[in-house]
Amino acid sequence: MLETNPLCELSIIIVNHNTADMLVRCLHSIRSQSGHNPEVILVDNASRDNSLEVTNGFLPWLKVIANKWNLGFARANNQALKISKGKYIYFLNPDTELKEGAFDAIVEFMESNPEVGLAGTRILNPDGSFQSSVEKRYPGERHSRGELSGLKGDIAWVSGASMIARRSVMREVMGFDERFFVYGEDLDLCLAVRNAGCTIGYIPEALVVHWGGVSERNTLPIQVWRKKFDAEFLFYQKHYSKKTIKAIRRANIIQALWRIFTLKLTLPFCNTKEVSQEKLDKYRLMFTTFRERKILYNDSSGNP
Repeated sequence: MLETNPLCELSIIIVNHNTADMLVRCLHSIRSQSGHNPEVILVDNASRDNSLEVTNGFLPWLKVIANKWNLGFARANNQALKISKGKYIYFLNPDTELKEGAFDAIVEFMESNPEVGLAGTRILNPDGSFQSSVEKRYPGERHSRGELSGLKGDIAWVSGASMIARRSVMREVMGFDERFFVYGEDLDLCLAVRNAGCTIGYIPEALVVHWGGVSERNTLPIQVWRKKFDAEFLFYQKHYSKKTIKAIRRANIIQALWRIFTLKLTLPFCNTKEVSQEKLDKYRLMFTTFRERKILYNDSSGNP
C-alpha cells in the first residue's frame, strides 16, 4: 500500500547506475530549488563506479537504497515507491539538472489540472536546444486495430527522464511493469495511466537539462539497440492483438531490408563509414529480431 504523508508534498525518485559524475550535479540542482523541501530517494542499481561514495555528502537529506544487483529501471522505481510518502512522485534521471523554479511549475500544474495523472516537463539538451520528450502516438499504433481507442487526452507518452505522477494514480496502476528492464517503461506507464481514465500532461515552464545515455556510455551501440528492440516488442506483446503484431512485424522487416540494401550500396562512398556501419548493424539486428520473435496471443484486455 502506498501511503501519503500529509506533510510531504513531493517525493523525488532517482534510479542510478554508474553515473556518479552526473549524479552530484543532479542532486545539487534539486537541493538548490527554493520554496520546497522534497523527499529525495536514490536507488543505486549496483553501480561499479563511486556513485555511493559521492552521495555521502548528501546524507541524511538523501535516502539511499543500494542494490547488490542491477534490478532494472522499473523494479528500482517500484522499490522507492514503496517507501515514498509524497502526494506527488517525481521520477528523475540522474543525468539531469533542474533549472530554478522547476518544482514550483510542476506542483502548480498538477494542482491546477486534476484530470492529469502524469506529466512530463520541458527537456533541454546541454547546449540549450530542445530535446523531444512528448509523443502523440505509441510505437506501432498506426497498425493497430482499435486496441488503443477511447483513451483520454492527445498526449500518448512523455519521456521518463523527467515526469511527475499522482501517488493515487500510481497506486491504481500498481507502479511500473517490472518486465521492462530498461527502455519502454515510460510509455508503458503512460498508457496504464490513460487506461485508468487520466490524461498525460506537459509542463513547458519546468525546465530540465538532460544529457542522456550516460548509464549506457560503456555499452556497445548494438547492445543498446538490442535492449530497445526487446522493450519495443514487449510493449507490442502486452498491448496489441495478434493481427496487429503481425502487421508491425511485417512493416519492420520491410523497413529493415530496405535500409540494409541502401546502406550496403552507399557504405563504400561514405565519409563516416563507422556511423554508417553502426546503422547497418542496427537494421540487421532489427531484421533478425522481428523475423525470429514469436507472437504470443493476448486477450482483448491487453493482459499477457
